[in-house]
Amino acid sequence: MMSVPSRTLAHRPLKVIRPPSLSLSMVVSGIRNLVRYSHLLYTFTSVRLNVRYKQSALGWIWAMLQPLALLISYTLIFSRVAKLPSEGTPYPLFVLAALLPWGLFASSIANATTGIVNQYYLVMKIYFPREIITLSYISAAVVDFGIAAVLSAGFMVYYGIKLTWNVLYVVPILVILAVFSTAVALLLSALQVRWRDIGMAMPLLLQVWMFATPVVYPLQSVPVAVQRIYMLNPVAVLVDAFRRVTVHGQSPDFALLGLAASITFVSLLASYAVFKHMEATMADFI
Repeated sequence: MMSVPSRTLAHRPLKVIRPPSLSLSMVVSGIRNLVRYSHLLYTFTSVRLNVRYKQSALGWIWAMLQPLALLISYTLIFSRVAKLPSEGTPYPLFVLAALLPWGLFASSIANATTGIVNQYYLVMKIYFPREIITLSYISAAVVDFGIAAVLSAGFMVYYGIKLTWNVLYVVPILVILAVFSTAVALLLSALQVRWRDIGMAMPLLLQVWMFATPVVYPLQSVPVAVQRIYMLNPVAVLVDAFRRVTVHGQSPDFALLGLAASITFVSLLASYAVFKHMEATMADFI
């Protein structure tokens, strides 16, 4: 075996691989790289949906059965037993209008948090932006939301609720909700790689988060003394806004919607920066 002269080794460039520093330029570079691999998002999302309903007798109907089962349970418990108010709206429709956006958020977070760990065989073998795995779960949840929305439309026809032009605000509300879901999912999925406690605590976190969101009760039931803190939860603002524009036919509270959008934007930048910072060492911890 031929030995390499020490002079050659001395002049060979040395590259140290380490996590990139937290900076705005790192975020911009990550987004550009993500765009180059955007075709993988469609592929991964299709896989998520096909695997979820593969060998299922009911198939896509499960996307409507899950919120329907929760609707029945919550109606029996919170309307018949607890007798919570519903702002003059039939309680099943009142709850369903909140279950749909909440289900989008909860499904995204629950599945995306463990996504990278579950797809370790891809992370270990090939390179691609790891956030695509997380984003594919968000996209799959959006598709499920679209299917479940058919159920809501049926209930609105049954109760004789007519849509107004304010229903068009559903689009920005859902966009903000999907972006905030992405922000939370990116942060939790990155932390889950190092600390598996995150996935273990997820059911409890979502349960507490749901009761901190006006799903089974109206926003007006929240005490005035805590409403300022309560409104810092973007999901609470967006769920209430979705209910207002669909069931009540009202326009959303633009001040609160702007607050939710601002928190969402800052959260996305921060969580994406943390995700890209931790991405370089994910394969080592998996």
